[in-house]
Amino acid sequence: MGMLDDLLGQVSQNVDVKNLAAKVGLSPEQVEQAIQALGQAHAAPGDTVGTAAASTGFSAETLQQIVAQIGGEGALAKFAGLLGEQGGVLGQLGTLASGFFAKR
Repeated sequence: MGMLDDLLGQVSQNVDVKNLAAKVGLSPEQVEQAIQALGQAHAAPGDTVGTAAASTGFSAETLQQIVAQIGGEGALAKFAGLLGEQGGVLGQLGTLASGFFAKR
């Protein structure tokens, strides 16, 4: 969560995964998944929340609450940009983990 908290801190003050999870009624791991999906969906054509909802299974209402908590669409755009600058660090970690387990 530390890396995601760092990125969120660059987007919006006083937002961290644990507190955000408590506010929207999800686990911190679910919030991480939702935020990553929102960041990726922001760069895709179409509705950001709808695209993220389709890929995660979280309701559009819950995802909209997360967007609001991090500061709205502008903050989400900045977060998506930071993810892109990091080379999609969260995605890279997932790819690294899947590569590690695939070799076993």
